[in-house]
Amino acid sequence: MTGRRMLRSVVAAAAVATTVLLLGSSATAATPPPIPDDPADPVRAAEYWLDGARIREAWQTTRGEGTTIAVIDTGIGKVPQTFGDAVVGGTDVSGTGTPDGRTPLGAIDGNHGSWVASLAAGRGAPDGTGMIGVAPEAKLLSVSVGFGAAAAVPFTEQVAKAMRWAVDNGADIINLSFTTNTLDWDESWDDAFLYAFEHDVVVVVAAGNRGSGTNIIGAPATIPGVLTVGGVDQTGTASIEASTQGITIGISAPSEGLLGVSADGEVVKWNGTSGAAPIVAGIAALIRSAHPDISANDVINRIIKTAIPVPDAQKPRDPLYGYGLVDAAAAISATLPAVDTNPMGDLAEWIRLFRRAESEPAPQPELTPVAVPPLPDADQPSEAGSPLLPSAESLRYGTLPLVALTVPGILIALGVTAAARRIRSARVPVRHNPDSEE
Repeated sequence: MTGRRMLRSVVAAAAVATTVLLLGSSATAATPPPIPDDPADPVRAAEYWLDGARIREAWQTTRGEGTTIAVIDTGIGKVPQTFGDAVVGGTDVSGTGTPDGRTPLGAIDGNHGSWVASLAAGRGAPDGTGMIGVAPEAKLLSVSVGFGAAAAVPFTEQVAKAMRWAVDNGADIINLSFTTNTLDWDESWDDAFLYAFEHDVVVVVAAGNRGSGTNIIGAPATIPGVLTVGGVDQTGTASIEASTQGITIGISAPSEGLLGVSADGEVVKWNGTSGAAPIVAGIAALIRSAHPDISANDVINRIIKTAIPVPDAQKPRDPLYGYGLVDAAAAISATLPAVDTNPMGDLAEWIRLFRRAESEPAPQPELTPVAVPPLPDADQPSEAGSPLLPSAESLRYGTLPLVALTVPGILIALGVTAAARRIRSARVPVRHNPDSEE
């Protein structure tokens, strides 16, 4: 049992002990007291996903106590009511933020990390009003990363470092609400994501949005083993602008008409799978809280196996919806056998096949020695002679063959010449001289 599983077991045991005390006094039910929640509050009422994804029903079992969600984003703002006791640690990997990871990075996207965190585990007001997260009793880790000019460190290096820091600091779930718009990823991410999987961490990733130019999912949503989240609107229909498509999408969650708490405490509306992902990350925290000994693979399996089917979607997995719409209550209460592998793929096997990281060396041929007989001794050198006098070798291979070929050639040439003269002499006519007649 890993350290984080032991921690969840202790928390669960404490919760059971409290329940026993209540039953021994005047309590009549084993369910914990309800979380302060006023559905009539305008802000709380606008969080339609609390009922649509059956999160309120899941709260009757757990609110995420004993779990930790790492938000690798632009930093979680210091909003006392929303994040006062929620953020338990943080760091900056951009080179431009503060050591605690709480300073929002980026002139445009600075509030992004706060919006994401408030959806995953934001605290509501004590009277049950104001925005509340999916797992309001889960803890948060804030890891600030910089995009573009907001970073002094290469982005791929930031992500790799952030993943390892989150794992080493107790994350049960890691949320990544960004995309690179490319299917491939830097090789440094191989080890970083594998490190998370080997340490039993659930990694939840946003699929990306068409509205921001992402027509098809990109890394890290393409990495085997991550739970990629697509987006739907309030009716459960795949969002045209606030989502994208791809064969690695595993589950769908609301991505339109979302709420988020900015770094200055203001509640704003926003869209995108950047918000769908932390909803699923919060549900993963609820599952791990309700089942302290559950593995990351089983958390993912529960989420996809209990998904609400979408009519006319491809079965078993659709490029728009994945396995269907997320159902928090079903994912917690379902009875499912444990799985041995990650339903979203095996990164280690992918590395072995495509990076050739663990390929076996080519077999070496067996070499049998061959006995070679020794060469004969070289001939002794002959005595040196005058270079002007012919030697036996020059007479044998030079002079005699030359004489043998030259003399017959001369005789043949003389014969041919004599024969030609006779022929010409025979062809000259005899002229008659009239003066010689008598």
